[in-house]
Amino acid sequence: MAYFWIKTAHLVFVIAWMAAVFYLPRILVNIAEAGDVAVVRDRLVLMGRRLYRFGHMMFGFAFVLGLLLALGGKVIAGMPVWFAPGNGWLHAKIGLVIALLVFFGVTGRWLKRAATGGALPSARALRLFNEIPVLLLVAIVFLVLAKPF
Repeated sequence: MAYFWIKTAHLVFVIAWMAAVFYLPRILVNIAEAGDVAVVRDRLVLMGRRLYRFGHMMFGFAFVLGLLLALGGKVIAGMPVWFAPGNGWLHAKIGLVIALLVFFGVTGRWLKRAATGGALPSARALRLFNEIPVLLLVAIVFLVLAKPF
C-alpha cells in the first residue's frame, strides 16, 4: 500500500513541476514582448522567479519520491525494485528527465538575464523552444507505459 501512496505523490509532484516547465517559457515570451515597459517587465520577472522557485521545490519532492520508488524493496519491504536487469526503459526515462531538468535550468538562466535587463531570444524563438518539453514528455510517458526494453 505504501508503494501506491509514494507513486501517487511522485506523480502529483511531477505534474506540478511540469506545469512550471511549461509555463516559465511562456512568461519569457511575455517578457520579450513587453520590451522596455518596466512595470510589465518587472511584474513578469517576479512571476517567473516565483514559478521557478516553485518548480525547483516540486522537482525536489518528485526526485526524492522517484528515487524511493526506483530503489523500491531495498528501502521499503514489499516494494518492487526498478533498478534491475530488463529495465532499460527506466534508464532512458531518467535520461529524458535530465534533459527536461536542463531545459528548466536554461529557462531559469534566461529569467535571471531578463531580471538584470539582459537580452532574451526572440519571442518566436522562445515559442519554438517551448515545444521541447512537450516532445520530451510524450517520450517519457510512452517509456513509462510501454516499457519497451
